[in-house]
Amino acid sequence: MRALRWVIGRGILGLNAVFAPKKAQHSTERQAWLDQQTLSLALYEYEACPFCVKVRRTMRRQGLNIKTINAKQAEHKTALAEQGGKVQVPCLRIEENQQVQWLYESKSIIQYLEQRFAAPVNA
Repeated sequence: MRALRWVIGRGILGLNAVFAPKKAQHSTERQAWLDQQTLSLALYEYEACPFCVKVRRTMRRQGLNIKTINAKQAEHKTALAEQGGKVQVPCLRIEENQQVQWLYESKSIIQYLEQRFAAPVNA
């Protein structure tokens, strides 16, 4: 089973590399604002997880530079379990106003990113 997951995972990564979405091109000011806003975000992920790939593709399409954290590493897995409440990826750690929120499920993460970083009408 482990070998099958490895093969499928590499296939997903290969397809993602070949068919990567176009990275958003923003004005210098907008990109600087996006970079500042995303400093408080971190995506806990597994590299070959299809749901994590889905979230990373959205990040790329939006031109978001969100820190990614490999949740397979023991220290990060522990943080995810103890602080987030469960070891599940993808998980977006959102820190705002000295409050930390852990957002699970790729669909919810994508919806959050699309709402929060929607392109301005005149962009």
